[in-house]
Amino acid sequence: MTQTRTASSHTCAWCGWEFTVNRRGRPKKYCSQSCKQRAYEQRNRVSGTDIPAQAVIIQPERAAALRDSLFELRCAAEDVAIASAEGAESTEIQELCRELVDLARTIEKLR
Repeated sequence: MTQTRTASSHTCAWCGWEFTVNRRGRPKKYCSQSCKQRAYEQRNRVSGTDIPAQAVIIQPERAAALRDSLFELRCAAEDVAIASAEGAESTEIQELCRELVDLARTIEKLR
């Protein structure tokens, strides 16, 4: 009996994006050849060191940008909490929530 895979959603092991696989055989780990290449380069950089293979090495500038983005995310969450505690109208809270979600999605892309 042969098994066939139906379309299913996978998460890229490098960038974290969801992608659809609709084929037989071993499921893909990466959404693109570029992500596959970046993962290969990363594995080679840490081979022979004490750094775990799953570790992600980023440039200091990107780490600083990530910290700044996380600070923005926390501030946006605090804005929602304050607006809610002060009895803001639902439209204002909905707008703040939309901004919070948009910011979180942007941060997710920083992988």
